[in-house]
Amino acid sequence: MSGEITIYIQQLKSQGSFIKRHQIMQVEDHKIYIVKITEVIHLFSAQQVGEVEAKMGSIAGFLGLMFFGMAHGAVHHYDFFLKESNFTRLCSTKSMLVVNDSFPGPEIHVHKGDTVFVNVYNHGKYGVTLHWHGVKQPRNPWSDGPENITQCPIPPATNFTQEIIFSSEEGTLWWHAHSDWSRATVHGAIIIYPLPNTTYPYTKPHFEHTIVLASWYKADVMAVLNQSQTLGSAPNVSDAFTINGQPGDLYNCSNETMYRLRVDYGKTYLLRIINAILNEEMFFAIAKHNLTVVGADGSYMKPITTSYVVITPGQTMDVLVTTNQSTSYYYMAATPFADTVVPFDNTTTTAIVQYSGNYTPPTTTPFPSLPGSNDSDAAADFIAKLRSLASKEHPIRVPKHITKHVFIAVSVNVLPCSSCTTNNFTRNSASLNNISFLTPSIDILQAYYRNMHLYGGLNTSFPLMPLNYFNFTGDVSNITVMTRRGTKVVMINYGEAVEIVFQGTNILASENHPMHLHGFNFYLVGKGTGNFDNHTDPQSYNLVDPPQLNTIGVPKNGWSTIRFFAKNPGVWFIHCHLERHTTWGMETVLIVKNGCTKATSLRRPPAYMPPCSKTT
Repeated sequence: MSGEITIYIQQLKSQGSFIKRHQIMQVEDHKIYIVKITEVIHLFSAQQVGEVEAKMGSIAGFLGLMFFGMAHGAVHHYDFFLKESNFTRLCSTKSMLVVNDSFPGPEIHVHKGDTVFVNVYNHGKYGVTLHWHGVKQPRNPWSDGPENITQCPIPPATNFTQEIIFSSEEGTLWWHAHSDWSRATVHGAIIIYPLPNTTYPYTKPHFEHTIVLASWYKADVMAVLNQSQTLGSAPNVSDAFTINGQPGDLYNCSNETMYRLRVDYGKTYLLRIINAILNEEMFFAIAKHNLTVVGADGSYMKPITTSYVVITPGQTMDVLVTTNQSTSYYYMAATPFADTVVPFDNTTTTAIVQYSGNYTPPTTTPFPSLPGSNDSDAAADFIAKLRSLASKEHPIRVPKHITKHVFIAVSVNVLPCSSCTTNNFTRNSASLNNISFLTPSIDILQAYYRNMHLYGGLNTSFPLMPLNYFNFTGDVSNITVMTRRGTKVVMINYGEAVEIVFQGTNILASENHPMHLHGFNFYLVGKGTGNFDNHTDPQSYNLVDPPQLNTIGVPKNGWSTIRFFAKNPGVWFIHCHLERHTTWGMETVLIVKNGCTKATSLRRPPAYMPPCSKTT
């Protein structure tokens, strides 16, 4: 039989696809197994077929791999055209960079395990990259997208095709630009359905709708950023928030265009909520309607019934809503959570949930009761309820015996700036373990892959713990607010069980930090206030059903602990998802080394990558 399999693999290599209605038959232990392939679903590259050969230990394993590739591996193609388009909001019109003339941008729809090719045509004025937020991209950081981390920007008047490989993700994720502040207007949803012929691990909703929360600036977003960098000061806050591109009727000139979610009485709706906002975490609610959270960040959760959710920039949540109220209008609203002294956009975006039927619209539309903007207890209470489904059909695997410990102090700082006269000759900065990340002019992934000049001059000695331990959340008056810049990365061996403790600090301006890790879903095993205690705090860890996420909030003057297995070789960005903090250097890079086999090693780069030349 092995000879027949080899012949079949050779056919795959030569033809590049499965043949319709081909049958495979095996006679083994007097049993006959027949597999009928009814349609061409997935195109295999020679490299992928080689991996099948390497992994194939039996015909059963071969057929299993073939079934996975075929039944759960459809290939989709999208064309994204980046260009400037005019939009009118808040009584004014401006031109801004979007994809396919839409804000938010187009949605990507796939099933678990599919592959997507997105051909990105940059018709804009400056170089841009795109990131597929929360997609683990097994062994394929080449299409992950953060600028000068895994690729250089796509130059204007060129195109670049990115391959997005879905694996275990199910639920809602999103894509966005990962260059400067372009993601303010360049973003959209990714909808990942369960495997064909399977369904959700909860009652299937009657309808599904995507809800994208975003920032709106009257000014050009790049101009806002450039002014901030020139002055060395904090950037101006946004003028509004939007729900599906519309600010809502609490802002000027927005009443007639506000988003309306039209619903039927007695139905269940799945709302796929995405926080694409640049710099604010958000509370979200619908008046007189309970929300049942069933998923977050592309993973299922034990159902949580609540009157509100808190969602950080970068996070997604799948929420069920049953329309069981009187036929009328109800406000959907989102307002910021910002327990800080730092200026923030303290406004509220609204939409209308409108029941179908013949009735007189209410003179006063019910408004949801939302926590106050500084209600850290409300945020903590909600996050504490998140639990992975952890079922037989959706198992989890939490690392129990840690082989790589990392402790990271997260701070807002300053750097010297001789030209920043309006900011006392300093510029705002941020750091991890007192290193403010200096983005190189090269592409770190390519430098690492080619091992050129010791990774292009990268320093691989990012400190795995603070060089100076102090009372992180207490009196820091004797601690310097100055930091230093550097392009330092963390090296991790393939397969290590990793624990990272993020410790918030009281330096300069303490606040909640949404930390995002590319290339992985991780488990949030613990969080708390004050300084992390390595002896007592691990005793409170949830190692049974912790939420599996890709973005988590580090509490103001508190800590959060994540764990994961480093089984995705490549170069992976880790950063605060408050855009101003990423701009200031609150990030670093994890490089996961290759394993011992081809199947546990980084894939080869595509034939073309955008050139690393200045494009702005």
